[in-house]
This record gives sequence, structure tokens and C-alpha cells, in this order.
Amino acid sequence: MRTATIQRDTLETQISLTLNLDGRGESRVETGCGFLDHMLTLFARHGRFDLTLTCRGDHQVDDHHTVEDVGICLGTAFREALGDLRGICRYGSFALPMDETLILSAVDISGRGLLRYTAALPTEKVGTFDTELAEEFWGAFARCAAITLHIRQLDGTNSHHILEGTFKSVARSLRAAVAIDQDFRDEIPSTKGVLG
Repeated sequence: MRTATIQRDTLETQISLTLNLDGRGESRVETGCGFLDHMLTLFARHGRFDLTLTCRGDHQVDDHHTVEDVGICLGTAFREALGDLRGICRYGSFALPMDETLILSAVDISGRGLLRYTAALPTEKVGTFDTELAEEFWGAFARCAAITLHIRQLDGTNSHHILEGTFKSVARSLRAAVAIDQDFRDEIPSTKGVLG
């Protein structure tokens, strides 16, 4: 089983996270930010990742530290759970339609953290969630997971749909990328022999 447990304590957040890449999509998520909880629950289900996550954050300031630090921890957990990257498919992409919205994501488990994020969110908030924080989350996640992550909004006019489509699409791209290719089970998926 490819699993990782992360504990991160700062003056802004205290986070405990357990991830199983080979799960059933079960999750227990409590971050104190309802919209983020909803997105991570969808992420776990669509990626078939088991995720247990609790975060105590400084919400009296805003949700920024919680969202970014959860991205850091989730990305770190992915990197640790993947181990030496032997046998993984490495690449994954998914175009996800959700009503009027269409989101394309593509992942390369490259060993190099990079985010390219193109989304036009029509509102500054979904409920109490600042929509600009989604890019902060994915940037932290990509850096700490050491992956190249492209997210592109191809269509959409509803901020909730755009953000939800993003989490679902990335989850499905990651699900494909972390899968073990049985034909190359003992190989690093790179002509260099290493990723990074």
C-alpha cells in the first residue's frame, strides 16, 4: 500500500493528514473551511484516494493559511506515498464537464513542481471561500508533490462549478498518473532513469 502520514504544526495551522493512494475514495475531512472540505471530499472520491485530514487554522484572519498549508501537506503526502516512482504511469489528463463548465487538467509526475493555472472565476467568493485561494492551493500542492500540473478552464460561468470541476478533473488525472503500469512495474518511467 502506498501511504503517507503528515503532521505539520505552525503558528498559523496545525494539520494531521493520512493518504492512501490505493484506496476506495473514502474520506474524513475537517479543515474549518466548509467549501475546502467539500472540494477535498470530491477529490478523494474521484481519485479513489483514502484521505483523513484535520486542520486547525487561524480562520479569524482568513482562510488563506489553512488552504495553502493543506495544499502543502497533501502535496507532501503524495510525494512520500509515491516512493521511488517505480512503475507508475507518470502522466494523466482528464477533461471534465460539469453543466456549463469544462475543465482540462494534465499531470506529469516529473519530480519538478510547476503549476500552470488558467481560470476566469466570475465571483470573488463562493459562500465565504475566496476563489483566488484555489490557485494558492494548487500551487502549493504541485510544488510539494513535485509534479507538473496544468489546469485550464475551457468553458464555464459559475464559480462553484469551475472550482468543483477543477478538483474533480485533477483527481482523475492524478488517479491515472499514479496507477501502476503492470508492463513496466519495476522501471522508473524516464529515459534518464530518474525523475526530478
